[in-house]
Amino acid sequence: MLSRFYRSALFLLSLLLLVPLAGHSASAAPATAISIYLNGNKLITDVPPYIIPKLNVTMVPLSVISKNLGANVSWSQKDKTATIRHEGLVLSMTIGQKYALSGGQRVELETSVQAINGRVMVPLRFVGNQMSLDVSWHQSAQTIMLQTKDGNADTSLKGVWVSSVYNLDWPSKASNGKAEVQRQEYAQMLDELQGMGLNAVFVQVRPSADALYPSQLVPWSSYLTGKQGGDPGYDPLAFMIEETHRRGMEFHAWFNPFRATVDAKTDGLAANHVAKTHPEWIVDSGGKKYINPGIPEARQHIVDAVLEVVRGYDIDGVHLDDYFYPSGGVFPDDAAFAAYNPSQIGNKADWRRDNIDQFVKLLGESIHREKPQLQFGISPFGVWRNQSVDPTGSDTQAGVTAYDSMYADVRTWIKQEWIDYVAPQIYWSLSFKVAQYDKLVEWWAGEVRGTNVKLLIGHAPYKLGTKEAGWSTAQEIIDQLNYNVNVLEVKGDIFFSAKDLRKNPL
Repeated sequence: MLSRFYRSALFLLSLLLLVPLAGHSASAAPATAISIYLNGNKLITDVPPYIIPKLNVTMVPLSVISKNLGANVSWSQKDKTATIRHEGLVLSMTIGQKYALSGGQRVELETSVQAINGRVMVPLRFVGNQMSLDVSWHQSAQTIMLQTKDGNADTSLKGVWVSSVYNLDWPSKASNGKAEVQRQEYAQMLDELQGMGLNAVFVQVRPSADALYPSQLVPWSSYLTGKQGGDPGYDPLAFMIEETHRRGMEFHAWFNPFRATVDAKTDGLAANHVAKTHPEWIVDSGGKKYINPGIPEARQHIVDAVLEVVRGYDIDGVHLDDYFYPSGGVFPDDAAFAAYNPSQIGNKADWRRDNIDQFVKLLGESIHREKPQLQFGISPFGVWRNQSVDPTGSDTQAGVTAYDSMYADVRTWIKQEWIDYVAPQIYWSLSFKVAQYDKLVEWWAGEVRGTNVKLLIGHAPYKLGTKEAGWSTAQEIIDQLNYNVNVLEVKGDIFFSAKDLRKNPL
């Protein structure tokens, strides 16, 4: 059963229910067609949304949204007025009049309602302000997203990580230097992912201190052409955003913050790679090069690289993975510990955590200063701390933890609300006793409870068919998703990664 609030919200959408408008058709709509989605579902109508250029007002049809809602609709040919009666409410709107009447109260409109091919069209802003909808407009893809605000609609995020590092998910290695092939591959991947019911992609646009977009700060990624610094001949990020928004899906730009290289080599690096321009910022650890989080200028460089995308592209969010300090091996940063420690923190582990805290806080504030509506989130390792080390930690026996191994104090980020969501990588099964899925979901739910930070859960379809406990059948993923339904704090799911979903293991 629909809640009264939901029925009322949808009824408001029936304000301009499909009505006969014989003899009263406006001139043909401008040629620029716009796609419109409601709660992630594309709406099909014979009169698409359009823009009135001189007014810069977007006109949208409401007939397809409000069909079969049980409202009583009448049309007065004499007054050119549609009247809708529903549950004691009376709404009316007249062609040529720049206001509507709601319960006899006048509601101003940006422009007059129009009749196009016998269909009623209203200004988009009116939809947002008066129809209980969240409205977002994606210019590049000419797409409008409408979202009901009630609790009955399924508004959960259903996302997937798209890895560019090692050409894992996109683009393929075979497409190196072939722009059109890369475009086709991305479009096909999106079609498949959307066909599975996903509504968001988290695309790795910074795999190794480089970029899948033309940058003034970092080189082109080698995963586009086979050579770092090689111009692919188009702007992959702009293309991906447009293709994603055209399908009514969200595009989140995923940045690997501190990884500089995937190996110890430097001969293949572009001249403007950070390892060459600022070798003093680089630390070698575990066969990779990292940007040292302990150096303030290095942290600011990463923030600047992220803001370049925030300012230049119509993304829906900024996403970081768990690459802060490496979780194993020696990380030689004694010199930075001595040189950049104004608070005189005596313990190096605490100093490292403070470095990451400062970075997360600065990045979040910088993003929201530029675009307050953007979502900023982080996907940390799935275990914060074990209960055996900290009584407030989770009932787990993990050999690696975010707090102690990667120096990522996610709890502080949540409590201080420096991030908008957290997406822990809970890559274990419901039967894996060392780090049990359900126990971890409950622990993270407790962490976000009472805050404005949303909880998304990272899942591991890549483990299906492996010998690890619980992954011998695809039922594991189904059971995890069913479990999440009953955890109020869980607002969505993200899957690692696209290639594994497309392969559909087991």
